Amino acid sequence: MEFCKTDIQPLINEGASREDIAASIFQSVVNQTISGLACGKPIRGNVAFLGGPLQFLSELRTRFVETLKLEKHQVISPSNAQLYVALGAALSSKKSKVIPFKSLEERLSVLDSVTVHEVERLQPLFRDDKELEDFRARHRKSAIPRRDIKSFEGKCFLGIDAGSTTTKAVLIDENGAILYSYYGSNNGSPLKSAVKILKDIYSQLPGTAVIANSAVTGYGEGLIKTALDIDIGEIETIAHYKAADAILPGVEFILDIGGQDMKCLRVKNGVIDSIMLNEACSSGCGSFIETFAHSLNMDVKDFANEALLAQKPVDLGSRCTVFMNSRVKQAQKEGASVGDISAGLSYSVIKNALQKVIKIRDPRELGEKVIVQGGTFYNDAVLRSFELIAGKEAVRPDIAGLMGAYGVALIAKERFVDGHLSTVLKTDELDKFNIEVSMRRCGLCGNNCLLTINTFSGGKEFISGNRCERGAGIEIKRDDVPNLFDYKYRRLFSYKPLDRSQATRGTLGIPRVLNMYETILSGLRFSRSLGLGWSSLPDLQRRYMSWEWRRYRQSLRATLPRLFMGI
Repeated sequence: MEFCKTDIQPLINEGASREDIAASIFQSVVNQTISGLACGKPIRGNVAFLGGPLQFLSELRTRFVETLKLEKHQVISPSNAQLYVALGAALSSKKSKVIPFKSLEERLSVLDSVTVHEVERLQPLFRDDKELEDFRARHRKSAIPRRDIKSFEGKCFLGIDAGSTTTKAVLIDENGAILYSYYGSNNGSPLKSAVKILKDIYSQLPGTAVIANSAVTGYGEGLIKTALDIDIGEIETIAHYKAADAILPGVEFILDIGGQDMKCLRVKNGVIDSIMLNEACSSGCGSFIETFAHSLNMDVKDFANEALLAQKPVDLGSRCTVFMNSRVKQAQKEGASVGDISAGLSYSVIKNALQKVIKIRDPRELGEKVIVQGGTFYNDAVLRSFELIAGKEAVRPDIAGLMGAYGVALIAKERFVDGHLSTVLKTDELDKFNIEVSMRRCGLCGNNCLLTINTFSGGKEFISGNRCERGAGIEIKRDDVPNLFDYKYRRLFSYKPLDRSQATRGTLGIPRVLNMYETILSGLRFSRSLGLGWSSLPDLQRRYMSWEWRRYRQSLRATLPRLFMGI
Protein backbone atom coordinates (compact mmCIF):
# COMPACT_ATOMS: atom_id res chain seq x y z
CA MET A 1 0.00 0.00 0.00
CA GLU A 2 3.01 2.32 0.30
CA PHE A 3 3.18 2.26 -3.52
CA CYS A 4 -0.48 3.30 -3.65
CA LYS A 5 0.24 6.14 -1.21
CA THR A 6 2.98 7.47 -3.47
CA ASP A 7 0.65 7.41 -6.50
CA ILE A 8 -2.15 9.19 -4.67
CA GLN A 9 -0.20 12.27 -3.61
CA PRO A 10 0.37 13.69 -7.14
CA LEU A 11 -3.35 13.18 -7.89
CA ILE A 12 -4.27 15.24 -4.82
CA ASN A 13 -1.80 17.93 -5.82
CA GLU A 14 -3.21 18.06 -9.36
CA GLY A 15 -6.75 18.67 -8.12
CA ALA A 16 -8.36 15.23 -8.47
CA SER A 17 -11.57 14.99 -6.45
CA ARG A 18 -11.30 13.45 -3.00
CA GLU A 19 -14.37 11.29 -3.63
CA ASP A 20 -12.76 9.59 -6.64
CA ILE A 21 -9.47 9.12 -4.77
CA ALA A 22 -11.28 7.61 -1.76
CA ALA A 23 -13.18 5.18 -3.98
CA SER A 24 -9.94 4.22 -5.73
CA ILE A 25 -8.21 3.56 -2.38
CA PHE A 26 -11.05 1.32 -1.22
CA GLN A 27 -10.94 -0.59 -4.49
CA SER A 28 -7.16 -1.03 -4.29
CA VAL A 29 -7.55 -2.54 -0.78
CA VAL A 30 -10.17 -4.93 -2.14
CA ASN A 31 -8.04 -5.90 -5.13
CA GLN A 32 -4.98 -6.49 -2.95
CA THR A 33 -6.92 -8.61 -0.49
CA ILE A 34 -8.60 -10.76 -3.12
CA SER A 35 -5.57 -11.21 -5.40
CA GLY A 36 -2.80 -11.20 -2.79
CA LEU A 37 -4.06 -12.52 0.53
CA ALA A 38 -6.49 -15.03 -0.98
CA CYS A 39 -3.57 -16.39 -3.08
CA GLY A 40 -5.76 -16.91 -6.12
CA LYS A 41 -8.32 -19.06 -4.32
CA PRO A 42 -11.97 -18.17 -5.04
CA ILE A 43 -13.96 -16.57 -2.23
CA ARG A 44 -17.41 -18.18 -2.12
CA GLY A 45 -20.27 -18.71 0.27
CA ASN A 46 -21.02 -16.56 3.30
CA VAL A 47 -18.39 -13.89 4.02
CA ALA A 48 -17.88 -12.27 7.44
CA PHE A 49 -16.50 -8.74 7.50
CA LEU A 50 -14.45 -8.35 10.67
CA GLY A 51 -12.00 -5.79 12.03
CA GLY A 52 -12.03 -2.03 12.52
CA PRO A 53 -11.73 -0.88 8.88
CA LEU A 54 -14.63 -3.08 7.73
CA GLN A 55 -16.69 -2.10 10.78
CA PHE A 56 -16.34 1.66 10.45
CA LEU A 57 -15.91 2.07 6.67
CA SER A 58 -19.22 1.10 5.13
CA GLU A 59 -18.07 1.93 1.59
CA LEU A 60 -15.12 -0.46 1.95
CA ARG A 61 -17.63 -3.24 2.72
CA THR A 62 -19.66 -2.13 -0.30
CA ARG A 63 -16.61 -2.42 -2.57
CA PHE A 64 -15.98 -5.98 -1.30
CA VAL A 65 -19.61 -6.98 -1.77
CA GLU A 66 -19.76 -5.63 -5.34
CA THR A 67 -16.36 -7.04 -6.36
CA LEU A 68 -17.12 -10.51 -4.93
CA LYS A 69 -20.69 -10.33 -6.32
CA LEU A 70 -22.17 -11.37 -2.98
CA GLU A 71 -25.89 -11.67 -2.37
CA LYS A 72 -27.41 -9.91 0.62
CA HIS A 73 -27.86 -13.16 2.56
CA GLN A 74 -24.14 -14.03 2.10
CA VAL A 75 -22.90 -10.92 3.95
CA ILE A 76 -22.18 -11.26 7.68
CA SER A 77 -21.44 -7.88 9.27
CA PRO A 78 -21.77 -7.98 13.09
CA SER A 79 -22.22 -4.74 15.01
CA ASN A 80 -19.05 -5.29 17.07
CA ALA A 81 -16.80 -6.57 14.27
CA GLN A 82 -13.85 -4.55 15.56
CA LEU A 83 -13.81 -6.63 18.78
CA TYR A 84 -13.98 -10.12 17.30
CA VAL A 85 -10.27 -10.90 17.66
CA ALA A 86 -10.41 -9.89 21.34
CA LEU A 87 -13.62 -11.90 21.78
CA GLY A 88 -11.95 -14.93 20.26
CA ALA A 89 -8.99 -14.59 22.60
CA ALA A 90 -11.33 -14.29 25.58
CA LEU A 91 -13.30 -17.38 24.53
CA SER A 92 -10.14 -19.41 23.97
CA SER A 93 -8.95 -18.52 27.47
CA LYS A 94 -11.84 -20.42 29.06
CA LYS A 95 -9.92 -23.70 28.84
CA SER A 96 -6.59 -22.17 29.91
CA LYS A 97 -5.11 -22.40 33.39
CA VAL A 98 -5.67 -19.30 35.52
CA ILE A 99 -2.49 -17.25 36.14
CA PRO A 100 -2.47 -14.82 39.08
CA PHE A 101 -1.59 -11.26 38.09
CA LYS A 102 1.28 -11.14 40.60
CA SER A 103 2.82 -14.22 38.99
CA LEU A 104 2.55 -12.59 35.56
CA GLU A 105 4.22 -9.42 36.85
CA GLU A 106 7.13 -11.46 38.21
CA ARG A 107 7.62 -13.16 34.85
CA LEU A 108 8.07 -9.78 33.12
CA SER A 109 11.28 -9.21 35.07
CA VAL A 110 12.89 -11.90 32.92
CA LEU A 111 13.10 -9.35 30.08
CA ASP A 112 15.64 -7.34 32.07
CA SER A 113 18.14 -10.18 31.87
CA VAL A 114 17.79 -10.92 28.15
CA THR A 115 21.24 -10.76 26.58
CA VAL A 116 20.72 -12.59 23.27
CA HIS A 117 18.58 -10.58 20.85
CA GLU A 118 17.02 -11.84 17.66
CA VAL A 119 17.01 -8.24 16.47
CA GLU A 120 20.58 -6.92 16.37
CA ARG A 121 21.53 -3.70 18.15
CA LEU A 122 23.42 -0.76 16.64
CA GLN A 123 25.84 1.93 17.82
CA PRO A 124 24.17 4.71 19.86
CA LEU A 125 23.72 7.94 17.94
CA PHE A 126 25.43 9.95 20.71
CA ARG A 127 27.58 8.73 23.59
CA ASP A 128 26.55 11.55 25.94
CA ASP A 129 24.97 15.01 26.22
CA LYS A 130 28.23 16.79 25.36
CA GLU A 131 28.57 15.00 22.01
CA LEU A 132 24.96 15.89 21.23
CA GLU A 133 25.47 19.57 22.07
CA ASP A 134 28.66 19.76 19.95
CA PHE A 135 26.70 18.25 17.07
CA ARG A 136 23.92 20.83 17.38
CA ALA A 137 26.36 23.73 17.73
CA ARG A 138 28.13 22.70 14.51
CA HIS A 139 24.90 22.61 12.54
CA ARG A 140 23.63 25.94 13.89
CA LYS A 141 26.36 27.65 11.84
CA SER A 142 24.57 27.01 8.52
CA ALA A 143 22.03 29.83 8.81
CA ILE A 144 20.58 32.10 6.09
CA PRO A 145 20.40 35.87 6.76
CA ARG A 146 16.91 37.19 7.54
CA ARG A 147 15.28 40.61 7.38
CA ASP A 148 12.05 42.07 8.70
CA ILE A 149 9.38 42.05 5.98
CA LYS A 150 7.31 44.81 7.59
CA SER A 151 10.04 47.44 7.21
CA PHE A 152 11.35 46.26 3.82
CA GLU A 153 11.58 48.54 0.80
CA GLY A 154 12.21 47.53 -2.81
CA LYS A 155 11.94 44.42 -4.97
CA CYS A 156 11.39 40.97 -3.49
CA PHE A 157 11.11 37.54 -5.08
CA LEU A 158 8.70 34.72 -4.24
CA GLY A 159 9.40 30.99 -4.39
CA ILE A 160 6.79 28.28 -3.71
CA ASP A 161 7.50 24.56 -3.37
CA ALA A 162 4.30 22.52 -3.60
CA GLY A 163 5.68 19.32 -2.10
CA SER A 164 4.11 15.89 -1.73
CA THR A 165 2.66 16.47 1.74
CA THR A 166 3.73 20.03 2.58
CA THR A 167 3.71 23.46 1.00
CA LYS A 168 6.74 25.70 1.45
CA ALA A 169 7.23 29.35 0.53
CA VAL A 170 10.13 31.79 0.76
CA LEU A 171 10.25 35.52 -0.02
CA ILE A 172 13.75 36.95 -0.49
CA ASP A 173 15.32 40.33 -1.19
CA GLU A 174 17.82 41.13 -3.94
CA ASN A 175 20.70 39.83 -1.80
CA GLY A 176 19.07 36.48 -1.03
CA ALA A 177 18.11 37.32 2.57
CA ILE A 178 14.82 35.79 3.71
CA LEU A 179 11.94 38.19 4.37
CA TYR A 180 9.23 35.58 4.88
CA SER A 181 9.06 31.79 5.06
CA TYR A 182 6.33 29.21 5.50
CA TYR A 183 6.47 25.46 6.07
CA GLY A 184 3.31 23.48 6.74
CA SER A 185 1.09 20.59 5.71
CA ASN A 186 -0.94 21.13 2.56
CA ASN A 187 -3.87 19.18 4.10
CA GLY A 188 -4.50 17.53 0.75
CA SER A 189 -4.84 20.80 -1.17
CA PRO A 190 -1.60 22.55 -2.14
CA LEU A 191 -3.55 25.20 -4.04
CA LYS A 192 -5.59 26.29 -1.01
CA SER A 193 -2.40 26.29 1.02
CA ALA A 194 -0.64 28.49 -1.58
CA VAL A 195 -3.57 30.95 -1.60
CA LYS A 196 -3.41 31.16 2.19
CA ILE A 197 0.35 31.85 2.02
CA LEU A 198 -0.06 34.62 -0.56
CA LYS A 199 -2.74 36.33 1.50
CA ASP A 200 -0.49 36.15 4.55
CA ILE A 201 2.41 37.70 2.61
CA TYR A 202 0.27 40.55 1.30
CA SER A 203 -1.04 41.23 4.80
CA GLN A 204 2.54 41.82 6.02
CA LEU A 205 4.15 43.36 2.91
CA PRO A 206 4.37 47.15 3.18
CA GLY A 207 3.47 49.49 0.34
CA THR A 208 7.18 50.25 -0.17
CA ALA A 209 7.82 46.65 -1.30
CA VAL A 210 6.74 44.81 -4.45
CA ILE A 211 6.92 41.19 -5.59
CA ALA A 212 9.00 41.61 -8.74
CA ASN A 213 9.02 37.97 -9.87
CA SER A 214 7.73 34.58 -8.72
CA ALA A 215 8.45 30.91 -9.33
CA VAL A 216 7.01 27.54 -8.29
CA THR A 217 8.29 23.96 -8.18
CA GLY A 218 7.21 20.57 -6.81
CA TYR A 219 4.35 18.12 -7.31
CA GLY A 220 1.76 20.87 -7.66
CA GLU A 221 3.82 23.11 -9.94
CA GLY A 222 1.50 23.02 -12.97
CA LEU A 223 -1.69 23.53 -10.99
CA ILE A 224 -0.41 26.44 -8.88
CA LYS A 225 1.39 28.14 -11.78
CA THR A 226 -1.82 28.21 -13.82
CA ALA A 227 -4.19 29.04 -10.96
CA LEU A 228 -2.16 31.86 -9.38
CA ASP A 229 -0.45 33.19 -12.53
CA ILE A 230 3.03 32.42 -11.18
CA ASP A 231 5.69 33.73 -13.56
CA ILE A 232 8.04 30.74 -13.69
CA GLY A 233 7.72 26.97 -13.25
CA GLU A 234 10.90 25.00 -12.59
CA ILE A 235 11.68 21.34 -11.92
CA GLU A 236 12.62 20.34 -8.37
CA THR A 237 16.16 19.19 -9.07
CA ILE A 238 17.26 22.55 -10.44
CA ALA A 239 15.57 24.38 -7.58
CA HIS A 240 17.29 22.23 -4.96
CA TYR A 241 20.67 22.56 -6.65
CA LYS A 242 20.36 26.37 -6.82
CA ALA A 243 19.67 26.56 -3.09
CA ALA A 244 22.41 24.08 -2.17
CA ASP A 245 25.05 25.85 -4.26
CA ALA A 246 24.11 29.22 -2.80
CA ILE A 247 24.64 27.90 0.75
CA LEU A 248 27.62 25.61 0.04
CA PRO A 249 29.42 26.87 -3.10
CA GLY A 250 30.94 24.02 -5.06
CA VAL A 251 28.62 21.43 -3.51
CA GLU A 252 29.32 17.91 -4.81
CA PHE A 253 26.55 15.80 -3.30
CA ILE A 254 22.96 16.68 -2.35
CA LEU A 255 20.66 14.29 -0.50
CA ASP A 256 17.05 15.36 -0.13
CA ILE A 257 14.58 13.28 1.90
CA GLY A 258 11.03 14.57 1.94
CA GLY A 259 7.72 13.22 3.13
CA GLN A 260 7.03 10.93 0.17
CA ASP A 261 10.24 10.76 -1.83
CA MET A 262 13.98 11.02 -1.68
CA LYS A 263 16.46 12.16 -4.29
CA CYS A 264 20.20 12.34 -4.63
CA LEU A 265 22.06 14.77 -6.89
CA ARG A 266 25.72 14.39 -7.81
CA VAL A 267 27.35 17.58 -9.02
CA LYS A 268 30.57 17.86 -11.04
CA ASN A 269 32.14 21.15 -12.07
CA GLY A 270 28.97 23.09 -11.30
CA VAL A 271 26.72 20.81 -13.38
CA ILE A 272 24.29 18.13 -12.17
CA ASP A 273 25.97 14.92 -13.30
CA SER A 274 23.39 12.37 -12.16
CA ILE A 275 20.08 12.17 -10.34
CA MET A 276 18.76 9.18 -8.39
CA LEU A 277 15.26 8.84 -6.97
CA ASN A 278 13.46 6.23 -4.92
CA GLU A 279 11.70 4.19 -7.55
CA ALA A 280 8.22 3.79 -6.09
CA CYS A 281 7.89 2.95 -2.42
CA SER A 282 7.58 5.84 0.02
CA SER A 283 8.14 3.73 3.14
CA GLY A 284 11.73 4.83 3.64
CA CYS A 285 10.91 8.56 3.75
CA GLY A 286 9.83 11.07 6.35
CA SER A 287 6.15 10.09 6.38
CA PHE A 288 7.23 6.62 7.51
CA ILE A 289 8.69 7.98 10.77
CA GLU A 290 5.71 10.29 11.24
CA THR A 291 3.22 7.47 10.76
CA PHE A 292 5.05 5.27 13.23
CA ALA A 293 5.19 8.08 15.82
CA HIS A 294 1.44 8.62 15.51
CA SER A 295 0.85 4.88 15.96
CA LEU A 296 2.45 5.31 19.41
CA ASN A 297 0.31 8.40 20.12
CA MET A 298 3.44 10.56 20.09
CA ASP A 299 4.31 13.82 18.38
CA VAL A 300 6.99 13.21 15.76
CA LYS A 301 9.37 15.70 17.46
CA ASP A 302 9.07 13.92 20.80
CA PHE A 303 9.52 10.58 19.07
CA ALA A 304 12.71 11.85 17.37
CA ASN A 305 14.12 13.24 20.62
CA GLU A 306 13.73 9.84 22.26
CA ALA A 307 16.25 8.46 19.75
CA LEU A 308 19.11 10.85 20.48
CA LEU A 309 20.46 9.27 23.67
CA ALA A 310 19.06 5.76 23.22
CA GLN A 311 21.77 3.25 24.16
CA LYS A 312 20.65 0.20 22.17
CA PRO A 313 19.15 1.22 18.78
CA VAL A 314 17.56 -1.76 17.05
CA ASP A 315 18.64 -2.83 13.56
CA LEU A 316 15.41 -2.77 11.58
CA GLY A 317 17.07 -3.08 8.17
CA SER A 318 15.80 -1.08 5.20
CA ARG A 319 12.78 -3.03 4.07
CA CYS A 320 9.22 -1.75 3.68
CA THR A 321 6.74 -0.99 6.44
CA VAL A 322 5.08 -4.42 6.61
CA PHE A 323 8.34 -6.30 7.19
CA MET A 324 9.74 -3.62 9.48
CA ASN A 325 6.68 -3.69 11.74
CA SER A 326 7.30 -7.37 12.45
CA ARG A 327 10.89 -6.58 13.47
CA VAL A 328 9.68 -3.76 15.72
CA LYS A 329 7.29 -6.15 17.47
CA GLN A 330 10.09 -8.65 17.98
CA ALA A 331 12.34 -5.89 19.38
CA GLN A 332 9.58 -4.85 21.79
CA LYS A 333 9.33 -8.44 23.02
CA GLU A 334 13.07 -8.26 23.74
CA GLY A 335 12.63 -5.14 25.88
CA ALA A 336 13.55 -2.41 23.35
CA SER A 337 12.53 1.09 24.45
CA VAL A 338 10.73 3.70 22.35
CA GLY A 339 14.07 5.50 21.97
CA ASP A 340 15.77 2.32 20.71
CA ILE A 341 13.05 1.86 18.09
CA SER A 342 13.09 5.55 17.08
CA ALA A 343 16.88 5.47 16.62
CA GLY A 344 16.56 2.24 14.65
CA LEU A 345 14.02 3.83 12.30
CA SER A 346 16.37 6.78 11.73
CA TYR A 347 19.15 4.38 10.81
CA SER A 348 16.73 2.57 8.47
CA VAL A 349 15.78 5.72 6.56
CA ILE A 350 19.44 6.47 5.84
CA LYS A 351 20.26 2.86 4.98
CA ASN A 352 17.37 2.90 2.54
CA ALA A 353 18.73 6.09 0.94
CA LEU A 354 22.37 5.03 0.71
CA GLN A 355 21.95 1.32 0.01
CA LYS A 356 18.71 1.10 -1.98
CA VAL A 357 18.46 4.45 -3.77
CA ILE A 358 22.04 5.65 -4.20
CA LYS A 359 23.53 2.14 -4.01
CA ILE A 360 26.77 3.59 -2.75
CA ARG A 361 29.72 1.25 -2.16
CA ASP A 362 32.39 3.67 -0.98
CA PRO A 363 31.62 6.81 1.12
CA ARG A 364 34.38 8.62 -0.79
CA GLU A 365 32.04 8.64 -3.79
CA LEU A 366 29.97 11.28 -1.99
CA GLY A 367 32.70 13.89 -2.38
CA GLU A 368 33.90 16.36 0.21
CA LYS A 369 31.13 18.97 0.05
CA VAL A 370 27.93 17.24 1.14
CA ILE A 371 24.64 18.96 1.90
CA VAL A 372 21.46 17.34 3.24
CA GLN A 373 18.00 18.84 3.01
CA GLY A 374 14.30 18.11 3.15
CA GLY A 375 11.97 18.24 6.13
CA THR A 376 13.09 14.79 7.33
CA PHE A 377 16.55 16.19 8.12
CA TYR A 378 15.10 18.50 10.75
CA ASN A 379 15.17 15.27 12.72
CA ASP A 380 18.60 15.28 14.44
CA ALA A 381 18.51 11.49 14.73
CA VAL A 382 18.22 11.06 10.95
CA LEU A 383 21.03 13.57 10.33
CA ARG A 384 23.29 11.88 12.87
CA SER A 385 22.52 8.48 11.32
CA PHE A 386 23.65 9.83 7.94
CA GLU A 387 26.94 11.13 9.32
CA LEU A 388 27.66 7.85 11.11
CA ILE A 389 26.82 5.59 8.16
CA ALA A 390 28.44 7.82 5.51
CA GLY A 391 31.47 8.42 7.71
CA LYS A 392 31.62 12.18 7.04
CA GLU A 393 30.15 15.43 8.23
CA ALA A 394 27.38 17.08 6.24
CA VAL A 395 25.98 20.59 6.06
CA ARG A 396 22.34 20.94 7.09
CA PRO A 397 21.01 24.46 6.42
CA ASP A 398 18.65 25.95 8.97
CA ILE A 399 16.10 26.01 6.12
CA ALA A 400 16.56 22.30 5.25
CA GLY A 401 12.83 21.89 4.64
CA LEU A 402 12.59 25.10 2.59
CA MET A 403 15.39 24.48 0.11
CA GLY A 404 13.10 23.91 -2.88
CA ALA A 405 11.22 27.16 -2.19
CA TYR A 406 14.46 29.04 -1.53
CA GLY A 407 15.94 27.67 -4.75
CA VAL A 408 13.04 28.82 -6.94
CA ALA A 409 13.05 32.20 -5.20
CA LEU A 410 16.71 32.52 -6.25
CA ILE A 411 15.72 31.48 -9.79
CA ALA A 412 13.00 34.15 -9.82
CA LYS A 413 15.64 36.70 -8.78
CA GLU A 414 18.17 35.53 -11.40
CA ARG A 415 15.64 35.60 -14.26
CA PHE A 416 14.16 38.95 -13.35
CA VAL A 417 14.40 41.54 -16.13
CA ASP A 418 14.16 45.24 -15.36
CA GLY A 419 10.70 46.53 -16.07
CA HIS A 420 9.00 43.16 -15.56
CA LEU A 421 5.91 43.21 -13.36
CA SER A 422 5.03 39.89 -11.74
CA THR A 423 1.76 38.36 -12.90
CA VAL A 424 1.10 36.60 -9.57
CA LEU A 425 -2.43 37.27 -8.30
CA LYS A 426 -2.85 40.36 -6.14
CA THR A 427 -4.90 40.72 -2.95
CA ASP A 428 -8.16 41.74 -4.65
CA GLU A 429 -7.86 38.89 -7.16
CA LEU A 430 -7.25 36.37 -4.37
CA ASP A 431 -10.42 37.53 -2.62
CA LYS A 432 -12.41 36.66 -5.76
CA PHE A 433 -10.49 33.45 -6.44
CA ASN A 434 -12.52 30.27 -6.78
CA ILE A 435 -12.09 26.85 -8.34
CA GLU A 436 -14.47 24.31 -9.88
CA VAL A 437 -13.46 20.71 -10.56
CA SER A 438 -15.09 18.51 -13.18
CA MET A 439 -14.21 15.32 -15.03
CA ARG A 440 -14.71 14.07 -18.57
CA ARG A 441 -13.28 11.67 -21.10
CA CYS A 442 -10.94 13.13 -23.70
CA GLY A 443 -12.21 11.13 -26.70
CA LEU A 444 -9.57 12.45 -29.11
CA CYS A 445 -7.84 9.08 -29.48
CA GLY A 446 -8.12 5.44 -28.44
CA ASN A 447 -6.64 6.12 -24.99
CA ASN A 448 -9.81 8.05 -24.07
CA CYS A 449 -8.08 9.53 -20.98
CA LEU A 450 -10.15 10.48 -17.95
CA LEU A 451 -9.40 14.18 -17.54
CA THR A 452 -9.65 16.24 -14.36
CA ILE A 453 -10.48 19.84 -15.30
CA ASN A 454 -9.79 22.56 -12.75
CA THR A 455 -11.48 25.81 -13.81
CA PHE A 456 -10.37 29.00 -12.08
CA SER A 457 -11.61 32.57 -11.89
CA GLY A 458 -11.53 34.20 -15.29
CA GLY A 459 -12.02 30.92 -17.17
CA LYS A 460 -8.45 29.61 -16.88
CA GLU A 461 -8.16 25.81 -16.91
CA PHE A 462 -5.66 23.26 -15.69
CA ILE A 463 -6.17 19.76 -17.06
CA SER A 464 -4.56 16.64 -15.64
CA GLY A 465 -4.91 12.94 -16.38
CA ASN A 466 -4.01 13.41 -20.04
CA ARG A 467 -1.31 11.26 -21.64
CA CYS A 468 -0.54 13.72 -24.41
CA GLU A 469 -0.86 17.41 -25.14
CA ARG A 470 -4.14 17.01 -27.01
CA GLY A 471 -6.01 16.25 -23.78
CA ALA A 472 -4.81 19.58 -22.39
CA GLY A 473 -6.09 21.37 -25.48
CA ILE A 474 -2.62 22.02 -26.88
CA GLU A 475 -2.10 21.57 -30.60
CA ILE A 476 1.44 21.27 -31.92
CA LYS A 477 2.09 22.24 -35.54
CA ARG A 478 3.84 19.11 -36.67
CA ASP A 479 4.77 20.64 -40.03
CA ASP A 480 7.23 22.96 -38.30
CA VAL A 481 9.14 20.09 -36.69
CA PRO A 482 11.38 17.96 -38.93
CA ASN A 483 10.82 14.21 -38.69
CA LEU A 484 14.39 13.07 -38.12
CA PHE A 485 13.45 9.38 -38.06
CA ASP A 486 11.83 9.67 -41.46
CA TYR A 487 14.88 11.53 -42.77
CA LYS A 488 17.22 8.86 -41.37
CA TYR A 489 15.35 5.95 -42.92
CA ARG A 490 15.05 7.65 -46.31
CA ARG A 491 18.74 8.55 -46.20
CA LEU A 492 19.73 4.97 -45.37
CA PHE A 493 17.37 2.91 -47.47
CA SER A 494 16.82 5.17 -50.50
CA TYR A 495 20.53 4.95 -51.21
CA LYS A 496 21.21 3.79 -54.76
CA PRO A 497 24.14 1.36 -54.83
CA LEU A 498 26.90 1.60 -57.40
CA ASP A 499 26.88 -0.57 -60.45
CA ARG A 500 28.57 -3.94 -59.82
CA SER A 501 31.36 -3.01 -62.23
CA GLN A 502 32.15 0.01 -60.09
CA ALA A 503 31.95 -1.85 -56.75
CA THR A 504 35.59 -2.87 -56.76
CA ARG A 505 35.57 -4.00 -53.12
CA GLY A 506 32.50 -6.21 -53.38
CA THR A 507 28.89 -5.95 -52.22
CA LEU A 508 27.92 -5.29 -48.63
CA GLY A 509 24.58 -6.58 -47.31
CA ILE A 510 22.95 -4.86 -44.31
CA PRO A 511 20.31 -6.78 -42.23
CA ARG A 512 17.13 -4.78 -41.69
CA VAL A 513 15.81 -6.51 -38.60
CA LEU A 514 15.42 -4.91 -35.17
CA ASN A 515 18.12 -2.22 -34.92
CA MET A 516 21.01 -4.26 -36.34
CA TYR A 517 21.45 -1.92 -39.29
CA GLU A 518 21.84 1.07 -36.99
CA THR A 519 24.65 -0.66 -35.05
CA ILE A 520 26.43 -1.78 -38.23
CA LEU A 521 26.08 1.58 -39.96
CA SER A 522 27.42 3.34 -36.87
CA GLY A 523 30.58 1.25 -37.13
CA LEU A 524 30.87 1.89 -40.86
CA ARG A 525 30.57 5.64 -40.40
CA PHE A 526 33.17 5.55 -37.65
CA SER A 527 35.66 3.51 -39.67
CA ARG A 528 35.19 5.74 -42.72
CA SER A 529 35.74 8.85 -40.57
CA LEU A 530 39.14 7.40 -39.60
CA GLY A 531 40.02 6.59 -43.18
CA LEU A 532 40.12 2.83 -42.48
CA GLY A 533 38.95 -0.10 -44.59
CA TRP A 534 36.09 -2.56 -44.04
CA SER A 535 38.39 -5.31 -42.70
CA SER A 536 38.87 -3.38 -39.46
CA LEU A 537 35.11 -3.21 -38.78
CA PRO A 538 34.68 -5.90 -36.03
CA ASP A 539 37.29 -4.44 -33.69
CA LEU A 540 36.33 -0.87 -34.54
CA GLN A 541 32.67 -1.58 -33.85
CA ARG A 542 33.45 -2.50 -30.25
CA ARG A 543 35.70 0.53 -29.85
CA TYR A 544 33.10 2.78 -31.48
CA MET A 545 30.30 1.77 -29.11
CA SER A 546 32.45 2.53 -26.05
CA TRP A 547 33.69 5.81 -27.52
CA GLU A 548 30.24 6.93 -28.67
CA TRP A 549 28.71 6.25 -25.23
CA ARG A 550 31.27 8.48 -23.58
CA ARG A 551 30.63 11.13 -26.20
CA TYR A 552 26.88 10.84 -25.52
CA ARG A 553 27.32 11.44 -21.82
CA GLN A 554 29.54 14.44 -22.46
CA SER A 555 27.29 16.14 -24.93
CA LEU A 556 24.07 14.91 -26.47
CA ARG A 557 24.19 17.80 -28.90
CA ALA A 558 27.54 16.64 -30.22
CA THR A 559 26.28 13.07 -30.67
CA LEU A 560 22.98 13.63 -32.49
CA PRO A 561 24.49 14.89 -35.75
CA ARG A 562 26.60 11.72 -35.98
CA LEU A 563 23.50 9.53 -35.73
CA PHE A 564 22.01 11.11 -38.83
CA MET A 565 25.25 11.45 -40.81
CA GLY A 566 25.31 9.72 -44.18
CA ILE A 567 27.95 7.13 -45.02
